[in-house]
Amino acid sequence: QVQLVESGGGLVQTGGSLSLSCAASGRTFSNFAMAWFRQAPGKEREFVAFISWTGVTTDYADSVKGRFTISRDNAKNTVYLQMNSLKPEDTAVYYCATGNPGYGFTNMGSAYRYWGQGTQVTVSS
Repeated sequence: QVQLVESGGGLVQTGGSLSLSCAASGRTFSNFAMAWFRQAPGKEREFVAFISWTGVTTDYADSVKGRFTISRDNAKNTVYLQMNSLKPEDTAVYYCATGNPGYGFTNMGSAYRYWGQGTQVTVSS
């Protein structure tokens, strides 16, 4: 099994910034893609951002494009999510995931095998 642990969540005001980290341990593989998803109470899990194993290819949900940046450091087995210009609608539990999604499935949660426990992000008005 691969263990993923998110950190960096917290409470921030509208317009503020927050940086999330997800550290992988155990039987990790640097050639796995990584992604961030989020889920608010009473809502479905939604895709946030994706990064390929090389870090060259990224993708973002339209709702966060231009505000969030995903990056990774394979030497540290860590993926990051820099969140700027935060809005109340960004409030959710954020989860990182890793796996080997096929082309066209990088935004699908079912394409990822390993998941972290989540970290709470709350954006106040």
